[in-house]
Amino acid sequence: MEKSRDKFKPCELFVRTLERLQEVLQAPSMNNMKSRLEMIAKQQGMGFHFTEATCYLTADLFYLEVLLLPSGEVQEVKVASHGEHPVPSNSILHLLRSNNFADFSVRLGELFAQYNIPGDNETKSKLLTSLKYLWIDLQQISDLPNELKVCETQMGLINDGRVGFLMAGEQDCPLSLYFYISPNDGPKNSDLSFKELPGFKPAVQAAQVTIGVSDVTHKLQMTSIISQPPRLDNQGCPALFALSEVPNEMLSAWFLLRLKPPIPVLSSFIERVGQITDVTVPVSDLQWAPLPKLLIKGSASASSLSEPLDKQEIFTVLLPDTGMHTYILPETAWVAPTQRAALMDSVPFTHPAHVSAILELLRHQCAVNTLLSSCLTPRSTSPAASVCDLHFEVRPESTTSISVTFNEPHTDSLAVLLVNISNPRQITCKLFGVGLPDPSLEEYMSTVMKSCMSIPVTMRTLYNIIEEITTAPLSTQHHRSSE
Repeated sequence: MEKSRDKFKPCELFVRTLERLQEVLQAPSMNNMKSRLEMIAKQQGMGFHFTEATCYLTADLFYLEVLLLPSGEVQEVKVASHGEHPVPSNSILHLLRSNNFADFSVRLGELFAQYNIPGDNETKSKLLTSLKYLWIDLQQISDLPNELKVCETQMGLINDGRVGFLMAGEQDCPLSLYFYISPNDGPKNSDLSFKELPGFKPAVQAAQVTIGVSDVTHKLQMTSIISQPPRLDNQGCPALFALSEVPNEMLSAWFLLRLKPPIPVLSSFIERVGQITDVTVPVSDLQWAPLPKLLIKGSASASSLSEPLDKQEIFTVLLPDTGMHTYILPETAWVAPTQRAALMDSVPFTHPAHVSAILELLRHQCAVNTLLSSCLTPRSTSPAASVCDLHFEVRPESTTSISVTFNEPHTDSLAVLLVNISNPRQITCKLFGVGLPDPSLEEYMSTVMKSCMSIPVTMRTLYNIIEEITTAPLSTQHHRSSE
């Protein structure tokens, strides 16, 4: 306790000791619960006070109201933002009722960050007003009748909707957009409630729509920029006013798509984001690395099954009932400038019209990442096969195309499958080196690739087909000679 420390932050050793004591003293009581809530509030830099059976965890722009029963159990939790009436928060109530204080602390920290807007009270109020009008506009875009008609399934709405699937913002959670999910990671039940989507993290790619501080001023809306009633263009998109045509404010801030989880993004894609938004994406704090390195880092299972050898990464992918594949990623090929990437956790923008284009670009990157990750992350952990007899070399041919080189069955000849990801919904395969080129085979492999979004599954299918094609003539010839 004699060690010097920030007066605003309690001593970490002392806090850990208190946490341990609280864990031991699990007997529910009002005093125990008040003490626990006060400690967590102070950890997050928030104020705390109580009146009889109600605890208040307070910050400048919001507060949390926790109503306790005489036994110390939590009866109700409400969240209120500046100038608004408190609204119940079932998600936070569930955490406290289950004594999940670790996740409650994380959730409270996220809530504090959501409302942690620097500036005087007038500036904070303007920023919150601007953010709420942005939410209203995105909700109107999501609610358009033709949007629901085009995207009839849950995965269709996530992957193809102009703003993905929108989960309305509330006082205890910012508006969230679910915009990408691969076929292998999608909910098996097509009737699954959208409220259960967060349970599929990190399979479902999401973005929270919030606000962030900028070093320069930007023009932000202070009203809705969609005409009432909405006027639709030829593509069924609502006509949006320019910011200069509606009430606006010049503020040292911008809107943010806070990515959950962060996405490894190629440098060329980051540049295109800046072209869409006309906002320079801050890159000074980004850590750059070849794209596969970032994908490997994000996959503990892949890291455990990879081994560096002669400046290349080697991965063993196990496929159910069909043995093993080995995938080699030569480092010299992936350190090319075109494969330079960084982990992006947020995307700044200033106008609702930017959101659809940003999401489409992020979907494109997610499609590239999904295919490449399929070579790095095993789809099955079953030790069904012990001999790895199929080897593939994976190289980048451009920012959006990958080549997979392999030995043709029963020969020493090499063949190459070129995978081109033109956009998230257009993935084509072209085959080189096989003795019997067949356009229908390439079309079929493109269909397989789009449906499974897995290079190992596609290569297994392709290898089996080539093996059938090349062995069939030999069998026929042998049959004829025997006659």
